[in-house]
Amino acid sequence: QVQLIESGGGLVQAGGSLRLSCASSGRTFSSLSMGWFRQAPGKERDFVCAINWSGGATHYADSVKGRFTISRDNAKNTVYLQMNSLRPEDTAVYYCAARRITTWYIPRVRSGNEYDYWGQGTQVTVSS
Repeated sequence: QVQLIESGGGLVQAGGSLRLSCASSGRTFSSLSMGWFRQAPGKERDFVCAINWSGGATHYADSVKGRFTISRDNAKNTVYLQMNSLRPEDTAVYYCAARRITTWYIPRVRSGNEYDYWGQGTQVTVSS
């Protein structure tokens, strides 16, 4: 079993930055691929980005490419999401997720159905 706890959300002005953290406990963190998803009110959950078990491969949604960076520290059992140049449309609850399968196949990496564990979410609000 894996427990994921997100932190770092909050209110920020457009153009500002936030860094989200997701701490993992339980199953060996370094064996997991990790992803971030987000869900705005009244909308479906969307893929944001993902990172493979070693940190050697990453993938981003087009909407955040060049502004967001995902990273991980396996020694600290933590994955991070650095968000820069934030926009009002980035406002959402952000969820951290983990998947046991390590195969790096982009269509599956982007699918929330492929993830086995989820955090409780952290709210990010970007004001205009």
